[in-house]
Amino acid sequence: MNDELLYEVINGAAWLTINREARRNSISPELVGLFNQHLDAAEQDQSVRAVCITGAGQKAFCSGADLAGASDNQQTRPEQAYADLLKRIAGYPKPTVARVNGYCLAGGTGFMLACDIVVAADTAKFGTPEVNVGLWPMMIGALIFRNALTKKAMEMILLGEKISAKQALDMGLVTRVVPPENLDAEVGQVLDNLCQKSPIGMKLGKQAFYHMRDMPFEQALDYMVEQIQAVSSTEDAIEGITAFMEKRQPQFKGK
Repeated sequence: MNDELLYEVINGAAWLTINREARRNSISPELVGLFNQHLDAAEQDQSVRAVCITGAGQKAFCSGADLAGASDNQQTRPEQAYADLLKRIAGYPKPTVARVNGYCLAGGTGFMLACDIVVAADTAKFGTPEVNVGLWPMMIGALIFRNALTKKAMEMILLGEKISAKQALDMGLVTRVVPPENLDAEVGQVLDNLCQKSPIGMKLGKQAFYHMRDMPFEQALDYMVEQIQAVSSTEDAIEGITAFMEKRQPQFKGK
């Protein structure tokens, strides 16, 4: 049994832990396949309300592609499989959280930025070192330029230098930065909050947001009028409004 990616459901959240600590939680073709398998399982499991992606140990969240383990004999190019996985995470119907516990480099940046929320330890380091070996962060660039201002993104990519968690926060790459000893508590609080929300509301809302974000302003507004009508007709929306009026906690069923 391949244990490069651990899967566990805790209090309504599916945890996907990259378990390649000896190789700084780098990305292998097998790991990409396991991600898709476990994302399938989490999507089909109605008890799962949110997904958390993290890395084993204290040193690395994910250090990027496993260049030492790469092979020219692979039947398919791993780049497309990785790009497809980023698209899968970015468009995932359930909310996703990245728990960044250490170095987050190269392809690991893609995993992080594809998530909806990123909570990082203040000791974590970030970077796109591809330029230092004659490469360029092609696929993850599509995510970087959607999260950071162009000049800051280009500085990060062109220099290939590691930046601090504080710098990543200022750039808009991460959501929250906390001391390492508070990381689990902060992530747990975020996940608990997400798990209390309506699953169908989250799904429809995420789909609408990512679909409209590159639309012209007027078109985006018209599209969102249609989507608010769709989400407001769900059983969860009716229950949520009723619970608010009755001053009680809603009981969402995901319908």
